[in-house]
Amino acid sequence: QVQLIESGGGLVQAGGSLRLTCTASRLTFRYWNMGWFRQAPGKEREFVAAISWTDSTTDYAESVKCRFTISRDNVKNTVSLQMNILKPDDTAVYYCAASVREDWRNKGSWNYWGQGTQVTVSS
Repeated sequence: QVQLIESGGGLVQAGGSLRLTCTASRLTFRYWNMGWFRQAPGKEREFVAAISWTDSTTDYAESVKCRFTISRDNVKNTVSLQMNILKPDDTAVYYCAASVREDWRNKGSWNYWGQGTQVTVSS
């Protein structure tokens, strides 16, 4: 069974940084698009960032562009999200996901999900 395990969440002050890592197992990682979503209390799960399996093309939500960077390591089977200049609005549970489809911003396009890691940004 495919497993996606997130790590790196925590509590940080506004303006600080965190790095999330997702480790994948039981899938041929290099052939999967990888992404990050987040869900704040009382809100829908929303797209944050994604990276393609082909040429590492990336896409970001407007709210995180220029602050967050997604990257992947096909040797270690990991995908990371470097989050800088964090804001209280970034507080959410962050989920790693894997997909073979190209409609990245649609959460219905993602085949596998991790359990999530909490990120809390204090003001």
